[in-house]
Amino acid sequence: MLKCFVLSIAVVATTTTTSAYFVSSTNRKIITREKSSHDIRSKKLSSGTAMARHTRAGASSSITMYAVGGKTRTPSSLVGDTTECTIVTDTAKIGSLTVPSVGIGTISWSSDSLTELENLELQSLVDTAVSSNAAFFDTAERYGNHLKTAMGLGWGETEMLTKKFLDRSASSSNMITRKERLSPVVATKFTPSPWRRTAESVVEACEESCKRLGVEQIDLYQLHMPDIVQPFKMFGQGKNKDAIYWDGLAECYNRGLVKNVGVCNYGPTLLRQCKDALAKKGVPLASNQIGYSLIGRHNGAQETLDVCKELDVQVLAFFPFAMGLLTGKYTSSCSSNAISEDTLTSLTRSKKTKLEENDLRRYAVGGGKTIPNGGVGPLLKVMEGVAQAREKTIAQVALNYIICKGAIPIPGARNKEQVLDNLGATGWRLTEEEITILEQEADKLGFGFEGAGFKRTSEKFVGYGVEKWRLD
Repeated sequence: MLKCFVLSIAVVATTTTTSAYFVSSTNRKIITREKSSHDIRSKKLSSGTAMARHTRAGASSSITMYAVGGKTRTPSSLVGDTTECTIVTDTAKIGSLTVPSVGIGTISWSSDSLTELENLELQSLVDTAVSSNAAFFDTAERYGNHLKTAMGLGWGETEMLTKKFLDRSASSSNMITRKERLSPVVATKFTPSPWRRTAESVVEACEESCKRLGVEQIDLYQLHMPDIVQPFKMFGQGKNKDAIYWDGLAECYNRGLVKNVGVCNYGPTLLRQCKDALAKKGVPLASNQIGYSLIGRHNGAQETLDVCKELDVQVLAFFPFAMGLLTGKYTSSCSSNAISEDTLTSLTRSKKTKLEENDLRRYAVGGGKTIPNGGVGPLLKVMEGVAQAREKTIAQVALNYIICKGAIPIPGARNKEQVLDNLGATGWRLTEEEITILEQEADKLGFGFEGAGFKRTSEKFVGYGVEKWRLD
């Protein structure tokens, strides 16, 4: 018989940063230690459920720990364990949604078959995410089989895969009480294009995404990028449609097709304009998804995150590992705490092109005018030291850094091991001192990550050429 009890935790931090949590199973106390003030408080644990809450630099999250037999364990202990279990839920807010503090990117998802939508490995991933209270999936209408998408045939495939896997998945682990259970959350995106010229085109696309996802309301509906695809602008025929798309988002919200709306790749200026336009129609702007990582804070990314905090807009961070650079995969000198080959995230094990591989190797080892010899190596050595001290991987340190900065990282994943490894970044926080050291070392590199191959943080290959934008 499975036995479990829940630790009830009440914690009050005296400053804005609670740096660590220590649970004692012998005397059933939880102690919070604040590094800067050295203030320690402890309170007796009782039956029932409660949350330990802390705030860091304007970002908030909650941590709930379940324990069996007086023990607390990592999220990975949930899988395949029929005698003891631990559920760790570290959450954040996106508008009206409560989501895990680490999401799951689906850009690399595809079917194993060309004739039907099926992938047993992805099904296992979704089952694990749901049972671990970690089911927050970020997808898009244009995501699908890469070959089909290149031929204009793959649109919506990943949305349909997501629906199929969630429909099959068990509702949740039996160890999660109904009160503490998080409902799966799916975010998807509208793709601006020259033939989509009206607000109604956004509504129509949203309705199609609803059908593919099998929902009446989409949890979070995002504009995939600013309206940069302008093939006729060289002939003086280009017309920016951003404001039209904002009207479309508002219409989707007011018709009840979506619960929340967001944008992607918006800098401070466009973000403020969008937020103001939506507000006039009674629609709150919930999120902004941008490229952001420890080596991706330049070119307006950090300024954008700061403005998002000011405007109460949640930041979602893609490229949180800088396409694998911040896992140690491309630097042979970092091995002891580099993420294992079996649990590499999809952005480190994905089917990269030769051009992408070459760019990433250049970032990793340096050599050239823009990237000094050694590449990201000096930073990875510092990250490895932090990882060793915390018994974490370099990748988990990279994700936790983003969480500490108030954003939600969206690493890709293609199997359950990757999801569980990513969850190792939750339930704890880097100290302010560790964050400062990491940022200083990243700044010493003298360069920032801007993507590899045709996958860039501020430009997009669109068939007729490359369109660029700035987070300004």
